[in-house]
Amino acid sequence: MIESFDTDGVAIAVFCALFLFVTVLGFVAARWKRGDLDLLDEWGLGGRRFGTVITWFLLGGDLFTAYTFIAIPALVYAVGAGGFFALPYTILVFPLVFLVMPRLWSVASKHRYVTAADYVKGRYSSRTLATAIAFTGLLATMPYIALQLVGIEFVLKGLGIEGHAPLIIAFAILAAYTYTSGLRAPAMIALVKDTLIYITVIVAVIYIPSKLGGFDNIFSAAGDALPKRDEPGALLPGTPDAQAAYATLALGSAMALFLYPHALTAVLSSRSQDVVRRNMSLLPAWTFLLGLMALFGYMAIAAGLNVAEPNLTVPALFRDMFPSWFVGVAFAAIAIGALVPAAVMSIAAANLFTRNIWKEFVHQECSDREESQVAKITSLLVKVGALAFVLFLPTKFSIDLQLLGGVWMLQTLPAVMIALYTRWFHRWGLLAGWAAGMVSGTWIAMSQDYTPVWDAPLLGVTVYTGLVALFLNLVVAGLLTVVLGSRGRADERDETRAADYDELVETRQPAPTVRAGVA
Repeated sequence: MIESFDTDGVAIAVFCALFLFVTVLGFVAARWKRGDLDLLDEWGLGGRRFGTVITWFLLGGDLFTAYTFIAIPALVYAVGAGGFFALPYTILVFPLVFLVMPRLWSVASKHRYVTAADYVKGRYSSRTLATAIAFTGLLATMPYIALQLVGIEFVLKGLGIEGHAPLIIAFAILAAYTYTSGLRAPAMIALVKDTLIYITVIVAVIYIPSKLGGFDNIFSAAGDALPKRDEPGALLPGTPDAQAAYATLALGSAMALFLYPHALTAVLSSRSQDVVRRNMSLLPAWTFLLGLMALFGYMAIAAGLNVAEPNLTVPALFRDMFPSWFVGVAFAAIAIGALVPAAVMSIAAANLFTRNIWKEFVHQECSDREESQVAKITSLLVKVGALAFVLFLPTKFSIDLQLLGGVWMLQTLPAVMIALYTRWFHRWGLLAGWAAGMVSGTWIAMSQDYTPVWDAPLLGVTVYTGLVALFLNLVVAGLLTVVLGSRGRADERDETRAADYDELVETRQPAPTVRAGVA
């Protein structure tokens, strides 16, 4: 059984060279698409000037993370078909986002909103509801950043490097160029990272099957091995329970993905609605790549690899199949793939804290320079917190919290996504529904040992916990809205207008510094 790897000097040298290259890019990015980085719009959203190509690379690097590269093949290796839920989920998400994200981009551009909580405050004139949205985003983002560092840790193990010192160095480099360059750094690095990942995956799916007797042999070996596991797996989800869990997990995950702060940050950095739409049409290319990555799990089974933990599947497969220099390239691609989402996530968390906590409750009259400086410092503290997850808590704790992340983010859907089309819900109904969804979703997940699906007694099938919590959320929000009626809306104000959602705007110049929010 593979528990550790011998040190590979050639692979380490190639890995370090590529890592150094993207580090330089991260600092150079401060001079790219010049803008005043003392403005939050410039530091945290790149001046809202990214075009189709840059946004495609940034969103791809942001959403398809290093941990995805490690975790999806590991799940397929362990359970088989269940690991492929990510494919329909990423197929479903882009048509859904095609409908809603251009509207959110337009209203955010019009009112200079930086976060989803900014929009909720403007839409419902409720600081309490906006704070709940901001809190949810911060809560879900922290363990997600930690898992990017976990992804780097497994890559380092694949190189034969043990201990936390290299991880701390990588964290320090990430923190430094994010502080200096803001969103421009992960946007520029994403160009390199995504290119490396595409090359790595395409080479692997051609070369590895040629050494294993082709895909017929790979699927045959996986089909024989999976049912014999201590916890049997399968090539296809055969039972009604497995099929329901698969379908609801895919649907719920798709609905939650673009509610995450880092996904919204990447979208809002685009320069127009057209850029957002084009990207929603082009991003399914990443789904194709994700499907190829998932096959690495079956390839590892066919190769006869036996790893101590599933997350070592990809490192073990590449070490077994490729020469050292290509292992260095592949592992660099995965590690760099952790830097882009970790940077965007920390920036998104910093934007949330600065706009919706600091400026709301600590210093409402802070200057643009102070706002940007607070965001930069917060991005450092967020990374320190994520690093603490990895260094001082069991990895499983970070993974458990990240599994809850989708459940939590789904509870913001009524106040953010549904609000783009209707303002029927009362703000207190939305807040009560959010609380009901958060509490019920967390309780169900904890009672299931953080398994993302639940054997729902009333339904008689296994379903995604997040959808159960969202259903309760909507019921509570709807009932309270009906109870409060029109009299409860007497003091409500909406600073948005219908034209704000449909207007096509091109933001090619640095955005003016206008305070977003309600007095």
